[in-house]
Amino acid sequence: MEAAEVSRAMAAARSTATALGLTVDDVILLQNSNRVALRLLPGDVLARVAPTDRQVAQFEIDLARRLVAAGCPVAALEPRVQPRLHRRDGFVITLWTYYPPATTRELTSADYAAALERLHAAMRTVDVSTPRFTDRVESAQQLIASRDRTPELGPADRELLGETLGELKARIGNSGGDQLLHGEPHPGNLLSTTDGPLFIDLETCCRGPVEFDLAHAPEEVADHYPGVDHDLLRDCRILVLAMITTWRWDRGDQLPDGRRLGREWLAQIRAARESG
Repeated sequence: MEAAEVSRAMAAARSTATALGLTVDDVILLQNSNRVALRLLPGDVLARVAPTDRQVAQFEIDLARRLVAAGCPVAALEPRVQPRLHRRDGFVITLWTYYPPATTRELTSADYAAALERLHAAMRTVDVSTPRFTDRVESAQQLIASRDRTPELGPADRELLGETLGELKARIGNSGGDQLLHGEPHPGNLLSTTDGPLFIDLETCCRGPVEFDLAHAPEEVADHYPGVDHDLLRDCRILVLAMITTWRWDRGDQLPDGRRLGREWLAQIRAARESG
């Protein structure tokens, strides 16, 4: 978000929490992307705020409640208020438990893998309707097909991304073994807390093979996760790289230095396809 929008989001979070009976003397910006994460003090509440046209907040709230009940290592909603979304001043606000970061022990690859394995095991007990991972791939394919939305993407790179997305979507989609997944369990979505590792940002949950989730984690994590199909994991890593590369060429992309990253990742995709 731009600075002016961040200020408005912070004010909206403060007003919402205060109206719900929570004391808010200070608001600290923790993260800023397409939505902001805020720490509300002194009550230690985590507020997540986004423009209403970019939110799937109700889905995330409902899913978080079910996953916490199933014993998944995910962040919980703020228990002092009703578990629902709030709308104020053009924003959607959700309130979550704030978890102090762990300072006594570094999160290892083995810890990461164990948390992801626990998450997947508990997710297999939850019956919920979610998109398949192929739906997200199709969203990327729509971007590739639209020169209006990706005007700076050259013809050769557009062809490379289109072929990569199409081929790998079909191959991975026919591999079987689908289950409920986090969807984007990258390091930015895993908190190392005093309560142990906890996953956040559940709006990307989807169905697919566990290798799709592992493709978002550091490579060393797969060495500690049992039963990995490494050929499938390689395909998933290239697919995920093609998806995030495509998003960097969206004319509305707000990631800092996104175009440079997009060019670097295109080179990696081309090298991976040529080698394999």
